[in-house]
Amino acid sequence: MPIIRNAIILFLCTISTIVSAQNGSISGTIVNKLTNQPIPFANIVLDSASNGTTSNIDGKFVFSNLNPGAYNITCSYIGFETSTKYEILVFANKNTNITFELSETYNKLKEVTISANTIKKMDESPVSLQTISAAEIYRNPGGNRDISKVIQSLPGVASSNSFRNDIIVRGGAPNENRFFIDGIEIPNINHFATQGSSGGPVGMLNVNFIREVDFYAGAFPVNAGNALSSVLFFKQVNGNPDKLTGNVMLGSSDFGITLDGPTGEKSNFIFSYRRSYLQLLFKALALPFLPTYNDVQYKHRIQINNKNIVQVLALGAFDTFQLNKSVNDNLTDAETIERNNYILGNLPSNDQWNYTIGATYQHFGDKGNQLFVISQSKLHNEAKKYTNNIEVPENLTIDYISEETENKFRFEQRGAINGWKYTAGLGFETGNYTTSTFSKVSANGQAITIDYSSELGFLKYAAFFQTNKRFINDRLSVAFGARTDFNDYNTNMNNPLDQLSPRVSASFNLTNKLALSANIGKYFQLPPYTSLGYRNNNDQLVNQPNLTYISTFHKVVGLAYYPTKFSKITLEGFNKTYQNYPYLTDKGISLANLGSDFGVIGNEPATSTSKGESNGIELLAQQRLSSSVYGILSYTFVRSKFTNASNSFVPSAWDNQHIVSLTVGKKLKRNWEIGTKFRFLGGAPYTPFNTDVSAQKIIWEANKQGIPDWSRINTLRLKNSHGLDVRIDKKWFFEKSSLNLYVDVQNVYGFKAQLAPYLNVVTDENNNPVTDPNNPNAYQTKLVENNSGTVLPSIGMMFNF
Repeated sequence: MPIIRNAIILFLCTISTIVSAQNGSISGTIVNKLTNQPIPFANIVLDSASNGTTSNIDGKFVFSNLNPGAYNITCSYIGFETSTKYEILVFANKNTNITFELSETYNKLKEVTISANTIKKMDESPVSLQTISAAEIYRNPGGNRDISKVIQSLPGVASSNSFRNDIIVRGGAPNENRFFIDGIEIPNINHFATQGSSGGPVGMLNVNFIREVDFYAGAFPVNAGNALSSVLFFKQVNGNPDKLTGNVMLGSSDFGITLDGPTGEKSNFIFSYRRSYLQLLFKALALPFLPTYNDVQYKHRIQINNKNIVQVLALGAFDTFQLNKSVNDNLTDAETIERNNYILGNLPSNDQWNYTIGATYQHFGDKGNQLFVISQSKLHNEAKKYTNNIEVPENLTIDYISEETENKFRFEQRGAINGWKYTAGLGFETGNYTTSTFSKVSANGQAITIDYSSELGFLKYAAFFQTNKRFINDRLSVAFGARTDFNDYNTNMNNPLDQLSPRVSASFNLTNKLALSANIGKYFQLPPYTSLGYRNNNDQLVNQPNLTYISTFHKVVGLAYYPTKFSKITLEGFNKTYQNYPYLTDKGISLANLGSDFGVIGNEPATSTSKGESNGIELLAQQRLSSSVYGILSYTFVRSKFTNASNSFVPSAWDNQHIVSLTVGKKLKRNWEIGTKFRFLGGAPYTPFNTDVSAQKIIWEANKQGIPDWSRINTLRLKNSHGLDVRIDKKWFFEKSSLNLYVDVQNVYGFKAQLAPYLNVVTDENNNPVTDPNNPNAYQTKLVENNSGTVLPSIGMMFNF
C-alpha cells in the first residue's frame, strides 16, 4: 500500500541522519504485595547481563547504561517468594519503570529452593495457568499484536478457520470466557462481537498497554465469576512518570498512536487511538464484506501515597460492517462470484459500539489491603438486511437494535492470619437489556415474521472467600474457597445456596523441579441477555420461567517439570461436566452446539435442560527467552459433547479432538529476530442441511439459505486444517527514539481450510431461481463447497519516541 511504502522510506531515510546511542535504564520499587510497604536491601539481578544490585531503604533500585533490548529481571529476599519479570523492554529514549510485588512465605528462617523456579505457579491456581508477556504478544508470528491469536498457541485452546478470534477453551463455547483489565471486567475484547457469544475478526486491546496476561483454563480465582471455560487477567503498564513519550504503529490493517507521561508528581496516564483500514485489505482479497473499526483506550494512575492508589480505565470501540456490493465487478471465477453473491444475499450490514469505564481504589493497611472496583459497560448493536440488498421498505427482512448495560461494584479484602492468606469480597451489579427485533425467518417448516420489543432489568449479587497456606517447608500448598452468585430475574436464580461454587486446589513439590497438582471446582454462568430478554410477538417474556444458571464441574490433575530456570514441561488431564445449558426448543439443540458467527445468537425460546461434557489431556513444553532462542509446543486431545433432542450426547461444534501448536523464534545479531508458528486443528463437526425443507419456495424466500437438519446434528466432520506463519523483525535504537520494522506472513504455503458447505438454489442465466421439475412449490438446490485460506503478507512499523 502506498501509505505504508512511503512511511517506511521516510523512516529509513531518517535513520541515516540519527546517531545511535546505547544508554537505556531500568528503575523500580520492591514492595510487600499485601501491605505495599517498601522492601529494603532486596536482591535484583538482570539474568542475561549478570548484573545485580540491591534496593535502598525506600525499596528503590536502578540499572543504568543498559543496551536497549529485552531483559529478564529476578528479585529475591529472604522470607519472600522470588519473582521474575520476563523480557522487560529497555529503550534509549526513556527509562523503564517496574514494580516487584513480593509475597511473604511465612517460613522466614529458610530459603525455599522451589522458589528459584521462575515459571509462575500460584497456590490458588497451581494448574491450568499460563502467563504471557507483552514481548511474546508483539513477536507472535501471524498474531499481528492480537492477544486472542496469541492465546490460541496455548494448550487447550482451539480456534475457528474463518475470520474470527473466537477463543475455544477445552471444548467450551466462546461465550464461556471472561476478561478483566487491572481488576475491571470487560465484556468482550474483540471488535464486531457476536451478541450472545463472543469473538470477532480483530482484537480491541492495544498491546502497548499490556504488561502481562494471566490465562486461567481452570482453577479460577474466586473474585472472577460468570465463567465456565477461562478467565483472562490483563495487567497494564503505567504511564511514564518522567516525561511525555509515545508510539506510532502502522500496520497493513490499522494505524495507531499511543501517548503516555506524567500528569503530576504522583500521577501518570497512557492513552491510545487506533483506526483501521481493514476494509482495504478485505476489498483487495475480493471479500463481500468491509469492516472498519476504531478504538480508544485510556488509563490514569494516581498514587496518593504508599497506602492509597486510584486507577481510572476507559475502553471504547466503534465498528461498522458494510457490504461490498461491487465485489464481483472485476472477477471471472464463477465459484468465487457465486460464494460472494451467497454471502451478500444473507449477511446484514451492522453498526456496533461499546465501552467500559471504570475505576479502582486500593487501600493498604499494616496487615492487608482493600480493593474497591466500580464500572459501567455498554454494548449497542444494530443490523439491517434487505432482500437483494435493495433498500426499500417492502424488502426489509432484518431490522435489529439492541443494548446491554451493566453497572458493577466489587469489594475485596486481602490479608493473612497465622500464615493463611485469604481473599474475601462482595459484588453487586445491575443488568439492563433492551431490543427492538424484526425478522422474517422460518420455524418448524413455516415462514414467519418475528416482531417484538423487549426491556429487561434485574439485580445481581455475589459473595466469595478463598484461603491458602503452605506446609512442609513450603513443599505442600493447599487452597480452598467458595463463591455464590444470585439475582432477582426469576425464582430459579434467587437462592444463593443453589449457585454455591466451591473449589479446592493442592500442589506438592516432589523435588525442586517436579510438582504434582490438582484442582476441583464448580462454576456458574448466567445465560446470555439475548436469551433472558427474549419475548414473543405477544409480549411474553418466554424464557423467564425456564432458565437458570449454567453450571460446570471441573476436575484437573497435572505434573509440572522445570528442567531449567526458564523452561517447563507440563502434562494435565481435565474433565468438565455441564448442567442446565440452554436448550433451544425450536431447533432441538443445545445453545453450546449453535456455534457462533457475526450477528446475534440466543434470542429464541430456551429451557435450562441441556447437558454436556468435555474431557482431554494437554502437553506443554516451553522455553522462555534467556539467551537467543525461545519456543513453545502444545498438544491437546479433547472431546466435547452435548445432549441433543433425544437427550443423547453428540459431538459439539467445538469437538476438534487434536490441536497442535508450535512456535519457535531466534534473536539474531544486529537486532534481527525471526519467528515461525505452525498450527494443526482437527476437523470440527457440522450439521447437514434439510434439503427438502430448505428448497420450499416460501422457506427459501424467507431465509435465502439452507435450513440445518437438527435431527442429524454434527453428524458430519470437516477435514483437518493447518498453516504456517513467519515473522521477521528488525530494530534500530537511537538517542531519543527507536524503530521496529516487521514482515509477517500468515499461511505461508497457502493452505485452504475446509469450512462447512452451504446450500444454494440453482439459477438461470438471469440469476433467477429454477423451480424443481418434480415439485412446483420448491426450487432446485445444490451444495457448494466452502474453502478459506490464502497467503496473507503484511508489513508494519512501530516507532517509539
